[in-house]
This record gives sequence, C-alpha cells and structure tokens, in this order.
Amino acid sequence: MTSVSPDARRIWRGVRLPLAVVLLIVLTGTLLVLLQGEQTTGALEPGSYEPGGGRALATLLEREGVKIPVVRTAAEAKGVARDATVLITKPEYVPKSAFAEIRQNAEHIVLVQPSPGTVEEVLPGVRVSGQAEIETRTPECEAADPVAAGSATMGGLKYSATQPRALDCYGGSYLEVPGPQGTVTVLGTPAPLTNEWLADEGNAALAMRMLGKHERLVWYLPTPADPSLETEKKPLSELIPAGWSYAALQAGVAVVLLALWRSRRLGPVVTEPIPVVVRAAEATEGRARLYRKAKAAAHAGETLREAARARLRPLLGLTRDAEPAALVESVAARTGRAPAEIGALLYGDPPADDAALVRLADGLDVVEREVERS
Repeated sequence: MTSVSPDARRIWRGVRLPLAVVLLIVLTGTLLVLLQGEQTTGALEPGSYEPGGGRALATLLEREGVKIPVVRTAAEAKGVARDATVLITKPEYVPKSAFAEIRQNAEHIVLVQPSPGTVEEVLPGVRVSGQAEIETRTPECEAADPVAAGSATMGGLKYSATQPRALDCYGGSYLEVPGPQGTVTVLGTPAPLTNEWLADEGNAALAMRMLGKHERLVWYLPTPADPSLETEKKPLSELIPAGWSYAALQAGVAVVLLALWRSRRLGPVVTEPIPVVVRAAEATEGRARLYRKAKAAAHAGETLREAARARLRPLLGLTRDAEPAALVESVAARTGRAPAEIGALLYGDPPADDAALVRLADGLDVVEREVERS
C-alpha cells in the first residue's frame, strides 16, 4: 500500500482550484476557437455579421437579384469573372498575371484599399498620393455613382492617376480608371461596404451602384495561401491559425491571474533559519593563515596599517586625504606619545617576520584604544 504524505495532500489542496480554473479557461478557449472556425468571419466576408463584415451588403444585393459567387483563389476568380463585377477585398494577394486576365474578362473591377506597391503594379499610372481621415465626405467629382450616392464615409488611402479620363472623388479616396476592357474602381477604405457603416450617409447607395451593375458579383477574397502566388517566405505569424491567438491570449491571462493569486496566498518571502552559525572572525582567521602560508608578513603589515589609519582619521577629525605628518602629530598629541614613535608605528618599515607582525598589530591596537579613550 502507498500513503500520501501530509505535505503532498496540502500541496494538492492548494493547487487543485487554480488548476481547475486554468483547465476550464483552456477548454472554453478551445471550444470558442472550434465554433469560430465553423462560422464565416473576417473583413468584408459576405457571411460575416461582424462590424467589418459584408453580410448586410450581400443581403441587399441578393434581394436585388444579384448572384454572388464567393471565391478565394485566383483560379476560381478567373473562371467566373466574365461579364461580371469583381470585388477584390485584398488586392495584394492577387498575382499580377491573374489580375490582368480577370480585367480582360470582367465588366467592372472594384479594388479595396490596394497598397502603394500593388496599385502601381496592376494599374500603371496610378499611385498612392497620401492618406486621409475616414469621415463623411462629398463626391466633388463627375463620376456617376458618387454623384448619385452623395455624401459617403470615405478616406483612408488617397489615389491619383495620370490618365486624363480617370476620375477621383471624395478627396482622392475613390478613383475610377476606365480601360478598353472595363472600368476599375479603387477605394481607399472598405468602410462604406461594411456592416458598421453601410447604413450611414450614402454608403448603401454607393455600394449598391458600384457592385450591383451586373447580374453577377464575384466576391473575391484573396488569401496568402493561394497556390497561384509565387513561392515566398512567410512569417511564422501567417502560418498560425488566426483563432489560436485568442486561445493563447486567454491562457496567458490565466497564468498571470494564477501567479497573482498564488503570490497573495503564499505571502512575502521570509528568511529561513540555518542550522549552522558562521562566525565573521573565521574569514579574518582564514585570511591570516593565507598570509602566513605565503610568508607575506610585509603585505599583511601594510594592510593593518592602512586599516588603522582609516579608522584613526575620523576619530581625529581628519579627512581621507590628510597628510601623513598631520595624522602623526594628531595621534601624538592625543596619546601623549612621541611623534617619532607614532610615525614608526603608522608609516615605519614593514615587519620582517610573523613576530614583528604580531608586535605591530598589538601596537596599532593599543594606539587606537588610547585615541578612542582620550
């Protein structure tokens, strides 16, 4: 038979509650991650009810009879882009060759907030000219869709184009670039398309006019995992599933709370009595034995004199940099001894052997006691 010691039982009673809390938090986080994995979430996801999702816009378009195929790879987008409007939510993940093919087949393309490098690559002559605060803005242009929609929530990146037929609206955060195959619209922000902002100002009208021109709207959600992208090194953060970051955060919070709880329960650090008391004099004795073994009486004598002089100066009101003569005269005056005797004791020749060292130590000790008593 085995028995559980009192210490083991006490430890188990102390840790079982926090351990249960940690396990509960981990299980809850895992369950949330699994549930979120089954839902459609993410920026401008047509099935997402989140503030940044596009569920409200997708519902309005479907009520108007627009068919919305959702694609996530360039190959899928190229296969359904003909005679349709194509909404590209993350243009930086679309290969240049795939964009060119989509542009040849699509009637209208809408790019959401392409980066400076991306927009210059896929639309020569177009560049990012600045950045603006996202707020209600008026069109101030002649483009049909913005003029009909009126004020909208725009801002973000600002674009400009060298093409004479290009039209920029809302302070540059909306740009229409006509071409032989169709028009490309560039948005500096996804705000007017999102659940959060769709009902404000003329956002819904602008979004419906941009994306509801044709019977089909290809909702293209590019990802860095698209096999058509050129092979490139990806940071480790892109390889970790997004949902697991929430689980890791919850686990970290649990560890911090556990540490705080245990620190309060255990109390402050206390000193522990040790079974052996080590005398401070042992260090001095050990050092003396080393000097004796090394036959370093002269060095030991100088060490004793330096220590004695250091103790005598404050007793006599002298500073550390006081001259030797001043120290000798002060000690002689205080003790009544001859200055020559004090000088030989404090600054004389080094002891030649152990016996001389002992006499020096005794003499210094006597002088110090006399100064202290005087």
